[in-house]
Amino acid sequence: MGKPVRVLVVDDSALIRQLLTTVLSADPEIEVVGTADDPYVARERIKALNPDVVTLDIEMPHMDGITFLRKIMTLRPMPVIMISTLTQAGADVTLEALEIGAVDFIAKPSADAAHALPALASELQAKVKAAARTRIAARAARAPAPVRKVARSVRANGKIVAIGASTGGVEALKVVLMNLPADCPPIVITQHMPPRFTTAFAQRLDRECPMSVKEAAEGDVIEQGHVYIAPGSHHLQVVKSGSGYRCTLDDGPAVTGHRPSVNVLFSSMARAVGRSAVGVILTGMGKDGADGLLELRNAGGLTIGQDEASSLIYGMPHVAFERGAVMQQFSLNQVADAILDACEGKLEANVASRMAHAV
Repeated sequence: MGKPVRVLVVDDSALIRQLLTTVLSADPEIEVVGTADDPYVARERIKALNPDVVTLDIEMPHMDGITFLRKIMTLRPMPVIMISTLTQAGADVTLEALEIGAVDFIAKPSADAAHALPALASELQAKVKAAARTRIAARAARAPAPVRKVARSVRANGKIVAIGASTGGVEALKVVLMNLPADCPPIVITQHMPPRFTTAFAQRLDRECPMSVKEAAEGDVIEQGHVYIAPGSHHLQVVKSGSGYRCTLDDGPAVTGHRPSVNVLFSSMARAVGRSAVGVILTGMGKDGADGLLELRNAGGLTIGQDEASSLIYGMPHVAFERGAVMQQFSLNQVADAILDACEGKLEANVASRMAHAV
């Protein structure tokens, strides 16, 4: 085992600081090197302790967490995990934090924190260790890629696109959607996120992206120029409905540790859409989506994966690629064009050409 991940806990609540310290210290691969009760103290302790990861409360005295996060990302880019409240306001601010550069977030229990937070121990420990492996400094140093406001138009040709993402997906999905046209192929998305957060996420994307974006509801008819995002409380599936398709929601058990699960979405696409399906797996921790994407590919669908260099966390795309579920990998800035190529029949031709040259 290598050196433990060194964490600084920043929270104005002494109780939460103690709970986070206890939960994180229970993992031998994590060392809490210090705590701070406000951003000014945190700033000095970051300089003195040089932690690998910072956990940061969104609601802080003297300087709010968002303002402090902006300063961190400007002056000393490093992995930050936000500690958010399970409220609509908390969801909006958390999404802003993820766009600014926070790696991930964990929802702070709204009541009875002393008993609820330890139940989240495995999630918090996993996210801290994953955050330590991200290339935040390199990512922050790169100039943001230009976003194409007017994307090339394309005929959907009956294709439906399913996208799965987790850690890093808030930023990645926005890049992909901003580079697609307003009349994009129908798109269904599963992004690992709790309830309320998916509502805020869909609203945010709808305001900023050229197409119509909404949180999926039971029975939604899947149409071109529309994006449907799985609610944080339900699995999203695609089912055949007459000559078209619609969304259906399921609040059954977690699959691969998640609800909503990317595997559930991809598997439903394999069954209902088959050869007309395009599956895309983006940045994320873990392995959710790999089995479903392989099922989709075996059903004749086209499959795309985000490459390692552009992934915040190359977990889900890597497992899917290793299992043979991904036909071709692309950098994040190329994914939108790859989706349009798949709809136009060009992706299959490119893959066939590459395989012929390999032989």
